[in-house]
Amino acid sequence: MDKNITVWYDKEGDFLEVMFERKEGYFKETANDAIMEKVDNNGNILGFSIMKVSALQSEHPLSIHLQSKAA
Repeated sequence: MDKNITVWYDKEGDFLEVMFERKEGYFKETANDAIMEKVDNNGNILGFSIMKVSALQSEHPLSIHLQSKAA
């Protein structure tokens, strides 16, 4: 299965966004304050964003479990 993943970084806003699918959805909070996940109306993950990316340079790797709802 072919999929395009879009990665976008806004240097001025210090914001990274990774999108697996381009479709309507909304961002919701995760267990990590720096990460938001984008989901569709069924709860399937469309992508995620990381805020204040440059602040993570001196920290351990960022880890979070993203889980889509079953169809």
